[in-house]
Order: sequence, then structure tokens, then C-alpha cells
Amino acid sequence: MKVLTLLKKNKLLVFVTLAYAVFFIVSPQKAIQSVNNSVYYLLEMLQVLPIIFLLTVVIEAWVPKEVIMRGLGEKSGIKGILLSLLLGSFSAGPIYAAFPIGKTLLSKGAGITNIVIILSSWAVIKVPMLANEAKFLGVDFMIVRWILTVVSIFIMGYLMSIIIKRQDVPGIAPTNRLNRFTVNEDDCIGCELCVEISPEFYEMKDNKAKIISLPKDDDSIKKVMETVEKCPTKAIIYNKIILEVE
Repeated sequence: MKVLTLLKKNKLLVFVTLAYAVFFIVSPQKAIQSVNNSVYYLLEMLQVLPIIFLLTVVIEAWVPKEVIMRGLGEKSGIKGILLSLLLGSFSAGPIYAAFPIGKTLLSKGAGITNIVIILSSWAVIKVPMLANEAKFLGVDFMIVRWILTVVSIFIMGYLMSIIIKRQDVPGIAPTNRLNRFTVNEDDCIGCELCVEISPEFYEMKDNKAKIISLPKDDDSIKKVMETVEKCPTKAIIYNKIILEVE
């Protein structure tokens, strides 16, 4: 039973392992080349990701949530869009390095639209890449592609903000003006204590506690605070602070 649970939690790893096994049987030479490429990218990730995680820690610890919300929040308007475009365009490193940064900014109050703009511009219109594009394909080609790409990114960001909501992103809880209420999935051990105490606020999904509603009065806040205090790993976070409406 434990083996099945472990396999379910690591579906992607199991799939990749099986794919490599089949690949080695069907085409050993190409499989070896594929493994070499995977090792190369894995080593690159091991060099890049520690720096990125350090940066996310700095953002989480030192950059106030209000600053992120003013600069990149849903109500930041044109200023947020332009700032997002600049952040993505002048970024460094491979695109996978942008994902943990994007999630950290989102957890600190950045809007979906601006996160999409950062990720997309990081991937396709970084300044060093534009310089190489102009060198090999010409300035006119680079400018026209940049304009069309930026327009497409803005449209995609807008559509993403309609389709995807903050609470749809794993580990990102909904917010309102009175609270910041979230469950740290990394710390949650699936004990279900919070669900037993306050089933109106929590449910279990994939052996992790999920928030399904927000407390709106003093009595409900007391119940939530009881789950915060009794959570054995302190995975539940509730701060009664004034935030802008997301």
C-alpha cells in the first residue's frame, strides 16, 4: 500500500523511468544520448537553482507584501505591466529558473497577468537574446517579432487572469481585506486535524489540507485560530492584516 501511495505521488518520475526503459530496449544508442542530455541539464539546474531559491528567500523575507502588490498586483495597471515586462526582459538564466520566482511573487500579492508577462518575456524576449537575434536575422526582423510577441504576451496575460485564479495555483491561498489564510503544503503531513475541527474551512485533497472558505466573523476566526494553534507542524498560517482586494 505504501508503495502504491509513493508511486502515485511521483507519477512523473515513474513515467520518465518507464519511458527510458522502453527507449533503451528499442534504441539503445539514442537512449544513451538522451540520458547524457538529461544529465547535462540536471547539472545545469543544480548550479542555477540554489541561486534562484536564495533569491526567492530574499524576496519572501525582505520585500514587503505591500510593495509587491503596489508594483505587480492586480490593481497596478499599466505600471505593473511595464514593470513585469522589464523584469522578464532583463532577467538572466534559463526559463525554469523563473517558475519559483513567479510563485514567490504570486504568493506576495502579484497578479496573474503580471506573472504571465514576466514568465513569457523571460522566455522569448530577453535583451541578450534580442541582441543575438538582431545580429543573425537583422534589426528589422527583431523589432517586428518583438512588437508582435509583446502584444501576444499582453493578450495571453489578460486571458490567463480570466481563466486562472490565484487559488488555482498550488500553495497560493485566496485573500480578502481581513486575512491572509494559507496552508504550507510542504509542512502539511495530512493529519486531518484541521478538517475535524473546522470542516467548513478545510478539506483533504491528495493527502494535504486545502482551504475551501474564509472566516468572516469573530466566531469563525476563533475556529481557524484553533486549527492554527493545534496544527502539529504549524503548516496553517492566518494573519489578520489589512490587504488590498485581489
